[in-house]
This record gives sequence, C-alpha cells and structure tokens, in this order.
Amino acid sequence: MSSLNTFGSILTYAINLETSLRDYYEAAGNNDLARDSDKRRSTLERIRREYVVEITLEPIEGLDEADYNFNFQDHAAEAQTENERMAVQFYSDVAPKINVRQAQRALERCARQHADLA
Repeated sequence: MSSLNTFGSILTYAINLETSLRDYYEAAGNNDLARDSDKRRSTLERIRREYVVEITLEPIEGLDEADYNFNFQDHAAEAQTENERMAVQFYSDVAPKINVRQAQRALERCARQHADLA
C-alpha cells in the first residue's frame, strides 16, 4: 500500500473508496446507499479538479492506505456497518490534513454522512 502523502493521493483514494462503496452497495442490493456513494464520488472528483494547484502539492505526513481495511466481499449488515466506520475513520483522519478549506469541508461532510450510516 502506498502512503497518502499529497492532496491528489488523498482525493484519488477517496474517489476510489466511494466507487468501491458504490459497487459494494449495488452488489448488496442497496441502491440508495450506492447512489449516495456515487454522489460523494462525483463531488470529490469536482473538488480534485478545482483545487489541484501548487499549494496542494505540499507534502502531507502521517497517513497510509494500509491503515484503512475495507471488506467489500461480505455484504452482511455487520460488515456494512464496519465499512462505514472505516470510511468515517478515513475521512476524519484526512480532513484536518488538507490545506484547502473547501476540500476539507467536503471530506468532513463525507465523514458525517458515513457516520450517519454506521
């Protein structure tokens, strides 16, 4: 696993996470949660496009993908809840490290939305 050490790598990870969650919930038959994940993915893609500027290239320390373990194979309610908790942890960890306020707010919003589901 690679380190989440730049604005771009964090947003890419978040976009991939929401894409995986969308696919996961579609496979579990929960189209509402799949649609919500797809909306978050779309918002994060827009944030990444709008805010990739030189200031966002500053290094970010203390984050690693290996710290966030998702199980997209198990569709049981307990596994879904655990994946939501892990998403909350990811977004809660990365949001304070982002130096672009609008992007930080979007990540915080993702954490709150996942917390509502956990």
